[in-house]
Amino acid sequence: MFTLELPSISIFTGVGGLDIGLENAGFSFKLCIESDPERCKLLAINRPNWNAVCSDIRELPTRTILRRAGLRSGEVALISGGPPCQSFSKAAFWVPGRFRPYRRDKRASLLREFARVVVESKPKVFVLENVAGLAYSTNRRYLELFNRMIRRAGYTVSWQVIDASHYGIPQKRERVFIIGSRDGTKFEFPRATHGDRGSTDLKPLVTAGEAIADLDDRVVHDSEKVRGKWGHLLPEIPPGQNYLYFTRERGHPKPVFKYRSRFWLFLAKLSPNKPSLTIPAHPGPYTGPFHWRNRRLRISEVKRLQTIPDRWYVGMDYSKAWASIGDAVPPMLARLIGRSIVRQLF
Repeated sequence: MFTLELPSISIFTGVGGLDIGLENAGFSFKLCIESDPERCKLLAINRPNWNAVCSDIRELPTRTILRRAGLRSGEVALISGGPPCQSFSKAAFWVPGRFRPYRRDKRASLLREFARVVVESKPKVFVLENVAGLAYSTNRRYLELFNRMIRRAGYTVSWQVIDASHYGIPQKRERVFIIGSRDGTKFEFPRATHGDRGSTDLKPLVTAGEAIADLDDRVVHDSEKVRGKWGHLLPEIPPGQNYLYFTRERGHPKPVFKYRSRFWLFLAKLSPNKPSLTIPAHPGPYTGPFHWRNRRLRISEVKRLQTIPDRWYVGMDYSKAWASIGDAVPPMLARLIGRSIVRQLF
């Protein structure tokens, strides 16, 4: 592990995916803040030196955060975090003059809380990650308002929607990254290193088969089978396809579903020859991706597709472990971005 004296603070840490990568890029976390008690326990097991604090960020004044990290305003090298995507449901929270009442609303935007900590603690750099939807036209106002707050505090901001598969991660996963620098240097995102076959200057995309084939024992346990109303359809779906296989538009002789009537991951099956589809945080009983052997993915496989280290403990409960992994930033991608930050801004 490459370590510099770059004292950092993590907010909305989750299971630690973003910060595993940033730590490997040279950042040293003095404090991490996570509101979920079980995820805090996992952080304490995996990285006790990160000094995990289990608290709602809305209840923590910035001065308390700095004190617990042993730092003063202006001494922080980096603040990182990924506010929950549900935070974009309250547009009124951003309306000038109406901020205070919405501080008591549990559904209120946590994006502004991240901005508050950045503005008051004055880190040299911040990294914020969120769903790509933040950059869509319907939510663009949130992104613009966040950037406006940050720029007023003297930060130069860069943002970009990144597909993780274009950087060697075995998963199609689009997320927006926002990076701000206090000294006026504009961050340049690293160029893609991987692409579709035929790209002469890029490496081939890393496939799901390359990532998890060595974990496949060719056994399908009873608990891994997909049952219920639609489970029996999964074996008929070719690898790399989803419920659309059973539509008239795809040429099925006995259509079961209307075209584009379901979420894309409904009955979605991995292909060993392509990157995985996005690992969701909260899959339903028929939400994939499923293994090409017509079973649910194992936690060890989900970790590989997210590039979370095999040794990183994520708990024993299947659903909770999957959720914590699905919420995470792939550490390999975070490391690449972190190293670019170190080279350009430190």
